[in-house]
Amino acid sequence: MYPVSARFLQTLATSHTMLAKVDAYYNGALAASNIPFSAGTVTVDRGSKTRRSLSITIPDPRYLPWEETDLLAPYGQQLVVSRGIRYANGDEEWVPLGTFRINEPSGDVHTGPITVTGTTMESAIIDDVFRAPATTRGYGLCVDAIEMLIRQTLPNAVITNLTAGARNPSCAIATWDAGGNRWDAVAQIATAMQAEIYVDAQNRFVITDLPDLLNGTVSWEIGEGEGGTLITSTRSMSRTAVYNGVLASGENTASGVAPVSALVVDDEPTSPTRWGGPFGRVTKSISSALWVTTGACQAAAEYALFDAIAPNIQPAVDSLPNPALEGNDIVRLVIAGRKELCLVQSLSIPLTSDGDFSLTLRGGKEDTA
Repeated sequence: MYPVSARFLQTLATSHTMLAKVDAYYNGALAASNIPFSAGTVTVDRGSKTRRSLSITIPDPRYLPWEETDLLAPYGQQLVVSRGIRYANGDEEWVPLGTFRINEPSGDVHTGPITVTGTTMESAIIDDVFRAPATTRGYGLCVDAIEMLIRQTLPNAVITNLTAGARNPSCAIATWDAGGNRWDAVAQIATAMQAEIYVDAQNRFVITDLPDLLNGTVSWEIGEGEGGTLITSTRSMSRTAVYNGVLASGENTASGVAPVSALVVDDEPTSPTRWGGPFGRVTKSISSALWVTTGACQAAAEYALFDAIAPNIQPAVDSLPNPALEGNDIVRLVIAGRKELCLVQSLSIPLTSDGDFSLTLRGGKEDTA
């Protein structure tokens, strides 16, 4: 979660003045501040290659672009979006919601309104496919290889390693063909170091550990009753995307070693997803050219199994908005006399006070704290 004050979090559950602003940039320079808008939403989704996306409505048709260099044209122009609170004493506290490359502006040329959509800068890496075969050869460490692949596209990108201990393990030699997806290659290297990578609200490429419901820090509590932030909640349970075995395999012709693999299963006798129990045998297959030993496959499979056996319990929540939340935060859901720890899978943050703030949560581990 973006670091905000305790005062900010306490004020979310009380009457307050909401603030939001949209500034336009071109080629790194501020082109216009406080663009007037009538509605807008920032969506954060862990399941999307572009972690954050924007849709905004601008009522004034004069903002509709006609030339490639106009303010809201989709030729490298960006929108920087923030949401905040004005306290009773006039103080303001702001939370960044992202820097978005404009993808598509459209609207009625006479009356408007204009709808503008955008995505965070993973998009630039996705667009820049490999023009020739690429390799990690010469970059012995994973973070170094990630930085190389990103900065070939965005030389000034801010890349931050937020993994525990800022770990930077060795990186096997891997190759990708011309025409291959550069962002997929970046994600593969992050996976090989048992991490994930995305662009955050501060426009940084951040490498982070996968969230851990058992041991992670709770970022926010969503509860019902007086002083709570919960508005409505629904709940579903599914066996889809639940696995009790992970088969990790690696095949890397560039390294000159034979293909390797390892299978790790849930062998806990009391587990409802134990391998060969009532749940059956459900295997998730993962692979990477960066796993060149059986030990590397074993470690990757063990790490992936922790998430694979997590219950697919999906509470969908409408609550009072907390714009500081990120898509891998852990929240405590207090509802119907129960406390559960859940992972934020996706959320929609409105840019107006009348917009809906909704979250899709994953997990549902009982909180005994």
